[in-house]
Amino acid sequence: MKDKQDIFKAAKENDVKFIRLWFTDILGFLKSFAITVEELEGALEDGMGFDGSSIQGFARIDESDMVALPDPNTFQILPWRPMERGVARMFCDILLPGGQPFEGDPRYILKKNLKRAADLGYTLYVGPELEYFYFEDSKSTKPLDEGGYFDLTPPDVASELRKETVLALEELGIKVEYSHHEVAPSQHEIDLKYADALTMADNVMTYRLVVKEVAIKHGVYATFMPKPIFGVNGSGMHTHMSLFKGDRNAFFEKDDEHHLSKVAKHYIAGLLRHAPEITAVTSQWVNSYKRLVPGYEAPVYITWARRNRSDLIRVPEYKPGKESDTRVEFRSPDPACNPYLAFSVMLAAGLEGVEREYELPDPVEENVFEMSEKERIRRGIGTLPGSLWEATQLTKDSDLVRRCFGDHVFSSFIRNKEIEWNNYRSQVTDYELNRYLPIL
Repeated sequence: MKDKQDIFKAAKENDVKFIRLWFTDILGFLKSFAITVEELEGALEDGMGFDGSSIQGFARIDESDMVALPDPNTFQILPWRPMERGVARMFCDILLPGGQPFEGDPRYILKKNLKRAADLGYTLYVGPELEYFYFEDSKSTKPLDEGGYFDLTPPDVASELRKETVLALEELGIKVEYSHHEVAPSQHEIDLKYADALTMADNVMTYRLVVKEVAIKHGVYATFMPKPIFGVNGSGMHTHMSLFKGDRNAFFEKDDEHHLSKVAKHYIAGLLRHAPEITAVTSQWVNSYKRLVPGYEAPVYITWARRNRSDLIRVPEYKPGKESDTRVEFRSPDPACNPYLAFSVMLAAGLEGVEREYELPDPVEENVFEMSEKERIRRGIGTLPGSLWEATQLTKDSDLVRRCFGDHVFSSFIRNKEIEWNNYRSQVTDYELNRYLPIL
């Protein structure tokens, strides 16, 4: 925890002149405006007013006045800015002029859902694995390397980019566990160390910016687009989750066959049952559904297992003495989602299972991709939605997501996704021209 005096001291010691106030719209795009250090005390006390009418999902023009109130715990110096007259950042909570939380603020939505968990005695911890690609520029998909999973391919320019990115993240107070080359050429991954869900959502927003900033500095481009290249793996955001009660991992049970408590089993069952209706949030772009197809490691079928990485949910193997590491890995989200909303719906689905005591089906350790359709039907294995339109309609009918978001964000999100789909489906693609124009 930081108080105002800590912030003033850090700003003075680091010769900070500007503070960037950060928040997100409903789609997860980072928004920012800057104040000078002389305005910092007033900002911390009363917030800074701004016009929210042009922010996606925020407000109509006749109710556009908003206040950005900086969260003191998020003050960090931006390491890629000059040391003299430096720049810091702070995440903000968005308020109405009267001081009430703005219901269209994704950070508020996550806080609201975390309070629901806290009222039940739980704290949600999250550890996402965000994959991304490096390309030579933003106009093409020309890779920097032809490496594969865990490869080191000299001259390994990308590993130097990853190293610099990790160092920048650590300067920002974001702990990193792993960094490595991923399966596809020029695809990489940096795994953030477990943290509480609100801190992690802020960290994900910072992570995506840092990856891009470091890439730009070296004259290349980094993208979190879920499926930029046909025929190779897309980028996911496998999300590890656990509920804690105080210092105790509520997912661990010593005497259970899988070392999973009843809470963990109900939580997994909730994720499985509600996965289709939250997919529009965890995979929120038209392009997301080019990744969610059989054959490229991304999950399509609604199953869980311990060892099988073709399942939607994986429970990593228990290691003796590591009870606190017991967790579930939800594998369908991609790194282009809004982390505040994605963590909110994942938590809401899991808690629904806990509160209603959903029964967990048996694990599926076989490769579901190799099963016949008849076998999958016999075993009751469902599938995730196959397009943004299908996913959006399931979300539109979801009482769970409506309760999770509240009417303001729910309506704005659905409206935006339907507009995106309608814009997409009216396009004439190169595929159609190349396939049909010569013969029709």
